[in-house]
Amino acid sequence: MFRFEHIEYLWFLWTLPIFIGLYLVFWQWRKSQLSQLGKKELLQRLIPGWADKRNHYRFILLLFALLFLIIAYSNPQWGNKKEKVKAKSSDVFIALDISQSMMAEDISPSRLERAKRLMQNVTRALKGNRIGLIFFAGNAYLQMPLSSDYSAAQLFIASANTNQASTQGTAISEAIDLALRAYEPEKNNQRGLIIITDGESHDDDAISKAKEAREKGLNIFTIGVGTSEGAFVPYLNQGRQQYKRDEDGNPVKSSLNTELVNDLANAGGGKSYLIGEGNSIITDLKAKIDLLQKEEVETRAFTDYASYFQYFLIIGLLFLLIEFFIAEQKKMAQS
Repeated sequence: MFRFEHIEYLWFLWTLPIFIGLYLVFWQWRKSQLSQLGKKELLQRLIPGWADKRNHYRFILLLFALLFLIIAYSNPQWGNKKEKVKAKSSDVFIALDISQSMMAEDISPSRLERAKRLMQNVTRALKGNRIGLIFFAGNAYLQMPLSSDYSAAQLFIASANTNQASTQGTAISEAIDLALRAYEPEKNNQRGLIIITDGESHDDDAISKAKEAREKGLNIFTIGVGTSEGAFVPYLNQGRQQYKRDEDGNPVKSSLNTELVNDLANAGGGKSYLIGEGNSIITDLKAKIDLLQKEEVETRAFTDYASYFQYFLIIGLLFLLIEFFIAEQKKMAQS
C-alpha cells in the first residue's frame, strides 16, 4: 500500500502554478522593457550570454527541482509488511437522500452538496469503525457495504447525485430496512444508522420501521437538511435550469420536515440534528457512536512502511545542480 507520511506538505504543490504565473508576468514585463532598448539581435551583441531559451530552461529546471523536493519532504512510503490486526469497532451505515428535492437551494450551494460535505466529514471522524453507504430516493440502494475503505467511501460520496435514483420519492423505510438486512445477523454489537435527509417524505412506514430497527439493536441518528422556509426545486432540462411544477403548472416548493426528522431519531433511539449546527454535529455524533457496544474485528493492515524520500531528494538536487551549471556558463560567457 502506497502512502505519503506527511501528505499535508503536498499542499505546497499549489505554489508551482503560482510561480509559473509570476514568471510569465515578469517575462512579459522584461520583454517590454528590453524592446525599448533595441532589437533582439542588437541586445545579444550588447549583452554577451543573454538568451531567452537559457532563462526558460533554468526556470523549468527550478520548477522540477521544487516539485521533487516537495514530494521528498512529504516522504512517499510503501507498505511492505502486512499483519492481522484486532480492533474494536462499531458498524455504521450512512444513508443519503438523493431525491430531487435535495437540489433545493435554500442552503448554499444546495441541500445535496451541503449534505455531501457533512457526510465526508462524518466519515473522516468515524475512522476506526466500519462504514457502509446507502443512497435513497424512491428506492434505497446499497452503494457500499460495510468496509474500512474510507478512501472509497469518500469517492462514492463525492459522486452522489440525483441522477443515480431511478425513481423519485423519499423511501426512508426502505433505507432502514436495507441497513437491517445488510448487517451480519450473527453479530452482537450495537449498530448505527445516520440518515441525512430533508424529510420530505410520504413514507408512512418510516416511524414504525425505525422502532423495529431499535428493537434489533440499530440506533438511528438523523440530520435534517434545508430550512422551514424552503425553496423551489430546480432541475436541468436540455442544459437549461427549470423548476419542478405540480399538475396545475405551479412551481413546487420544498421545505425541511423537522417533525419527521425528530420523530425518526426518537423512534430509533438516537438523536436528531440540523445541518446548520455545523461541526458540533460531527463532535456529538462521534461521541454517541463511541458509546455503542463495540465488537472485536480482525483486519489485515500494513504495520511497516519503507520510505523512498531519498530518491526524490536526489533527483531534486540533481535538477538544482544542472541549473547551477547553466547559470555558471552564462556568467562565463558574459565575462
